Amino acid sequence: MTDTLPLAGMKIVVTRPRDQAVQLARRIEQAGGIPLLFPLLDITAVQDSRELHEQIARLAQFDLAIFISPNAVHYGIAAIRATGKLATKLKIATVGQGSAKALRELGVANVIAPAERFDSEGLLALPELHNVAGWRVMIFRGDGGRELLGDTLKARGATVEYVACYQRSKPQLDAQAWLDAKPDAINVTSSEALGYLWQMLDENARKTLRNTPLFVPHARIAELAIQQGWQQVQLTASGDDGLLSALIACASERHNS
Repeated sequence: MTDTLPLAGMKIVVTRPRDQAVQLARRIEQAGGIPLLFPLLDITAVQDSRELHEQIARLAQFDLAIFISPNAVHYGIAAIRATGKLATKLKIATVGQGSAKALRELGVANVIAPAERFDSEGLLALPELHNVAGWRVMIFRGDGGRELLGDTLKARGATVEYVACYQRSKPQLDAQAWLDAKPDAINVTSSEALGYLWQMLDENARKTLRNTPLFVPHARIAELAIQQGWQQVQLTASGDDGLLSALIACASERHNS
């Protein structure tokens, strides 16, 4: 029975933060695969929330709020609702469909989000963000990150303020357990996480893993992986559905070869 499942026996390293990996791991198991959880980033609320709450207190004065990621949605909306609610006139945007889905699940309608390219460039290409001169924009994100979105909106005449609503940290992990398991595939969802993974591997491990299929959801991560020397970089569609489709296609190809 198990052999008929599309990912039967396939060992897949999932490197998302633990909370975000649970549902994906369950779906991998349902397809017959074996998820090896190895969270490369810890995501937590900001330790000092005073500045966050001070910024949120002024949110009603802004024209647009942008949530960079599902984590920004989770922590940002929680902080907003702890002190009040979203102003009805406030426009809401995000860079990806995963974040847009998370916003809708929290009752936020009319989300501005790209339908094709899921990054800052994709959002900036939308006509809704072209004529922003005089707008006040608040960008909810983790501690640090790319400045392209804010810089471009400033160049278009907007005033931009970043809000750090969560923080990322590098967990202390030992990769040996899943290296010994000889995984069939690895999934990495951010350039930062891929950098951490490469740092923790010694040269022998890097040589071993170079030929392991690496599944990533964005061209920018794929470019970094190729620079690092990965030989089989698979660019997937976004979200769990995109990854699972790519994994199943890989497993089928392997089975038929």
